[in-house]
Amino acid sequence: MAEIKGIFFDLGGTLRIADDDPDHKRRALTRMAELAGDKAPLVFIETIEQRYEPYRDWALSENKEEGDFGLWKNWLLPEFPDDKLEEICHEMTYQYRQYKGLRRVVDGGVETIRELKKRGYKLAIISNLIGENEIPDWLKADGLDQYFDAVVLSSVTHIRKPDPEMYRIAARELGVEVSECVNVADNLKRDFHGAKEAGIGANIMYVDETKRGVKKLTAETYPDYMIFRFADLLKIPLLKDKENA
Repeated sequence: MAEIKGIFFDLGGTLRIADDDPDHKRRALTRMAELAGDKAPLVFIETIEQRYEPYRDWALSENKEEGDFGLWKNWLLPEFPDDKLEEICHEMTYQYRQYKGLRRVVDGGVETIRELKKRGYKLAIISNLIGENEIPDWLKADGLDQYFDAVVLSSVTHIRKPDPEMYRIAARELGVEVSECVNVADNLKRDFHGAKEAGIGANIMYVDETKRGVKKLTAETYPDYMIFRFADLLKIPLLKDKENA
């Protein structure tokens, strides 16, 4: 195995989780309705949810993702004029995601990221999600942007995992080979097959302790390592302290 130089992190269910917060959800919905012209929030979100389903089906079947403007123009608010959509599309996508949950870093996530960076690894985020600005804005606001050398989002690349090109893009941005990287993720169907096809050095599966035993592994998706606490990444021999080795 090549020397590991880079680490790819999935977001949803891996580095970040979403908590159900009714007040947060209500604020996001209210803001969406305001941006759309003071529409009745509950009626408005029902329409958006109905329109999102065919978009989701298309994205999954085609392994593609729209950017913010395309999402609202082609799928969610096609009746809106283009100039209005250009003004609101980024915030609309952000608020729509907030409506789905209040996201926070997984327990031990920040400390683990800091330590891995300290150990000399190049870090990247590879994530399937709608929204072009949320992740860069979050990383900057929380002071985490200094730890990540690449952020590869399906909403920007317009392709989705498991397309192996997502991993190749991240490796190029890190300036390393895919074989010199490990992939940390949680989704069997989405996160491991494409990484293996791209030539990943190793796959590490993170499963929250409460979901132990739920995942059904196959030869195609079986990871090289499995952890049940995020901080246990630091115990994997493959991710040794390069600086003090």
